[in-house]
Amino acid sequence: MEHTDLSLEIENEFVQNSERVKSVDLHPTEPWILVGLYSGTISIWNYLTKTEEKSLKISELPVRSAKFITRENWIIAATDDKCIRVFNYEKMEKIIEFEGHADYIRSLVVHHSLPYVVSASDDHAIKSWDWSKGWALHRSFEGHSHYVMQVAFNPKDPDSFVSASLDGTLKIWSLDSSAPNFTFDGHLKGVNSVDYFISNDKNYLLSGSDDYTAKVWDYHSRSCIQTLEGHGNNVTAVSAHPELPITLTASEDFTVKIWDAVTYRLQTTLNFGFERVWSIGYKKGSSLVAFGCDKGFIILKVNLQAAK
Repeated sequence: MEHTDLSLEIENEFVQNSERVKSVDLHPTEPWILVGLYSGTISIWNYLTKTEEKSLKISELPVRSAKFITRENWIIAATDDKCIRVFNYEKMEKIIEFEGHADYIRSLVVHHSLPYVVSASDDHAIKSWDWSKGWALHRSFEGHSHYVMQVAFNPKDPDSFVSASLDGTLKIWSLDSSAPNFTFDGHLKGVNSVDYFISNDKNYLLSGSDDYTAKVWDYHSRSCIQTLEGHGNNVTAVSAHPELPITLTASEDFTVKIWDAVTYRLQTTLNFGFERVWSIGYKKGSSLVAFGCDKGFIILKVNLQAAK
């Protein structure tokens, strides 16, 4: 596939000051962003009207991950009190609350077709939960030796997911097995974030680490094929945009970097003035991208054109 150099045009859609934002998620059909705050609050903002539509204090401790489960009209949120809570987002009524882990819960990911949510925790464990069976524990996944910071489902394989851990590794898992299938090892420090992406019809992983780098991994050869260097502090979040040929990395150095997903060249560096950047979200079927930071959240539109 021949590559054309890209020209990026960034439009600010919505910038909002708030308490520290640890989690952002964009609703696939409504003009909503769900933010999880360090203060223990979840909020839904309408980015067209630029107003907060709903807000709920759910804990005295930080919300580190909050996601829409749109096919059920739910929000699921995980907090440092080790609990997982599910709410109906029409009325913000709580459906269930249960203790999910023995330590802070860092990440939640919703399966795209099955009634499963996978959670990752500082207790070194990953768990899958089945909401069709009253949120029963489906399986525990053991193998990491440090905090598990993030999990992500494979968009090409509904049975497979990846985890990133401060033990410095990524691990690939199947939903039907408690032991990992294989491990990616190559970062010099802990790994905070991971995402899948498809480029030239090949499967890759993108990871971000406390070694200040992001890495691109070939899923099939299980090797690192590119190291993305340039951040001046821990890489806290990574995302491969599903609609655009770009990857994004966010850092405690206050910046977001946008990279060409084919050549891996740095396209631009953004500094919103909101200090550390903790999370990245996107809206499927659009060019919108959201970022959660120490001092608020930002939604951008990324327009791509062939470079002249």
